[in-house]
Amino acid sequence: MAVKRIRYFIFIKDVISLALTAFGGPQAHIAMFIKIMVEKRGYITEEELIELNALCQILPGPTSTQTVTAIGYRIGGANLAYLTLLVWMIPAVSIMTTAAILINSYQTKNLSLEFTRFIQPMAVGFISYGAFTIAKKVINTKTAIILMILSAVVTYFITTPAALPIVLVIAGSITAFKYKKQEIAEKEKVKIKWGNFTLWALVLVVAALLGALTQDRFVLLFENFYRNGSLIFGGGQVLIPFLNTEFVEFKGYLSSEEFLSGLAMVQTVPGPVFSVSSFVGALSVRDLGIGGQILAGFISACGIFLPGTFLIFFVIRFWDSLKTYRVVRASLEGINAASSGMVAAAAFILFEPIQGSVMDVSVVIGTFLLLTLTKIPPPLIILAGLLAGFLI
Repeated sequence: MAVKRIRYFIFIKDVISLALTAFGGPQAHIAMFIKIMVEKRGYITEEELIELNALCQILPGPTSTQTVTAIGYRIGGANLAYLTLLVWMIPAVSIMTTAAILINSYQTKNLSLEFTRFIQPMAVGFISYGAFTIAKKVINTKTAIILMILSAVVTYFITTPAALPIVLVIAGSITAFKYKKQEIAEKEKVKIKWGNFTLWALVLVVAALLGALTQDRFVLLFENFYRNGSLIFGGGQVLIPFLNTEFVEFKGYLSSEEFLSGLAMVQTVPGPVFSVSSFVGALSVRDLGIGGQILAGFISACGIFLPGTFLIFFVIRFWDSLKTYRVVRASLEGINAASSGMVAAAAFILFEPIQGSVMDVSVVIGTFLLLTLTKIPPPLIILAGLLAGFLI
């Protein structure tokens, strides 16, 4: 027992280290996970980690968060996994909540935010790069191209939150009919333990009912993020159109400029990209004071992170059996294509409020090219944009 506790302590210490140093999103995170979790500590084999990461990529929720919590689950069960989730998300959530409070304070005091003027077009550049990166990975057929384009068009013109999950379901259903093109695998009987799925569904229903009955701001905020966290396939970049539709276009809690500033800032923060939820949540209740904003930031983060955590704990137990079914693998083509189209549409939607001057367009293109053609870390690109805002 003492040996186990020491191992758990060392594991949590490693997770804290990653939470403070893992910049660059899921693609960069997986390399650090291999270095520390596999090569240095041997918590898991590289093959197991890669397969676990792949599983997390096709489930709703934040890929890096699900991967690291799933490792914690395998090492020490649910208790260690939930502790892993907390120490992984708290640094980034704290920073992004603080950023929201500072931005609101600046605006309240009528202080100039002119130094952030390059940050907003840079954020569009980051989103464009995200759409490009996702498309390169998942768009491999004519069907996927068509679904990506249709998804982009639909989500550009229909800005209600309900449209996004419907598009994902329809796209996945269309490619599910192509299951005969999938490689045949020997089917295994799927033995399902429903505990974590029941927990996920119960929280979803109870949050929705409590929100409708009480109209409490914090309950509604949790429900909004929990619902979005249950529907987002593809990681942090796909989160953007959901949050923009829900909190900017539909509810008007944030301006497009504020939202873009948050998206840019999260690129400079280590840990999960989903921590931008705490920024959005804190600004959504700016009228409730600093205490309310801090609480809202934490509640929003819990709402966005918990669904993916419940679902990975649910699926990990029978995934090896489920992936033997061709229809499951075939539906992922449509889901991924639709997700890619949503991110592309988000780039256009979020560029519209920007002035669109030659300088703004140049910043968008320049940011995209820097991310595509160089290995300059995203935090340095954002910091350079802030510095340029002070000097120019």
